[in-house]
Amino acid sequence: MSSKIVSDVQLDLLAMRVGETLRTSDLRLVTAESCTGGWIAKIITDIPGSSGWFDQGFVAYSNTAKMDSLGVKEATLAEWGAVSAETVAEMTAGALQRSGAGVAVAVSGIAGPDGGTPDKPVGTVYLAWMLEDGLLHTECRHFVGDRVAVRRQTVVAALEGLLDVLALQP
Repeated sequence: MSSKIVSDVQLDLLAMRVGETLRTSDLRLVTAESCTGGWIAKIITDIPGSSGWFDQGFVAYSNTAKMDSLGVKEATLAEWGAVSAETVAEMTAGALQRSGAGVAVAVSGIAGPDGGTPDKPVGTVYLAWMLEDGLLHTECRHFVGDRVAVRRQTVVAALEGLLDVLALQP
């Protein structure tokens, strides 16, 4: 689904699948969001019954918020930047430590229209998923379109990635 812009209905259906998978896995979700500004938590909590499998969400937009709210190390931000695999990995770990959740998703990226660099152009987004047992997966994606399109594609990728990670559960 993430290779194209999905409709609100498709996004809701994807969130319902995530919710059902979390419910049957007996896991609660925590989100740690930067570029999506809470959109992942919003789409999850749009689903009736989400209180049974959603714990909480963190919106940590600034570097200071990432450090204060999620425990991202200043050295990580200085060396790798906010938009990096290292940062989203620390965001997921911090979200799990600060919540009652068993799985975390984190996103940080450059939604545009400005802020890009030659190394990290607009549309660059890092995502991470971590299970309470320490299983971590990170990836970098490059989305196209305007700010809304980049953010929407990030939400879809985050939810699809959750389904993939949850499929690894016994």
